[in-house]
Amino acid sequence: MSDLNELYQEIILDHNKRPRNYRKLAAASKAEGHNPMCGDRVTVYVKEKDGRIEDVAFEGLGCAISTASASIMTERLKGRTVAEADTLFRRFQDMVTGKLLPGDRDGSGLDALEAFQHLSDYPMRVKCATLPWHTMKAALGDRDGAESSR
Repeated sequence: MSDLNELYQEIILDHNKRPRNYRKLAAASKAEGHNPMCGDRVTVYVKEKDGRIEDVAFEGLGCAISTASASIMTERLKGRTVAEADTLFRRFQDMVTGKLLPGDRDGSGLDALEAFQHLSDYPMRVKCATLPWHTMKAALGDRDGAESSR
């Protein structure tokens, strides 16, 4: 395994063992997502003000990929505008589905999310990685398959 692949594996394992922003967030919009294929469940909480994500957190039970993706997502989204969050979501989704090639990633802002770059070889794992992202979008009002409540 290359040094880069080992680093990516370490990032995923670290975020799975010690997820960041794993908590309930009071007075926030929330959405619940479920992947029936593997049983992953996630609730994403988002506090948004004036088009900017003030705080974001999650709770749930899932595999290492799902948990790590949610953890890194919350770190990357805090303080960003909703438009920036949408752009990052699309870039992440394009990367894990193989539509964003390595040469196209310069300046993409993916950073630690690059740990998921090889998931396009494993379509079932793509669903695990993108579940928190779809759920976050639902919490922001983009109802694309996750159940949501405000």
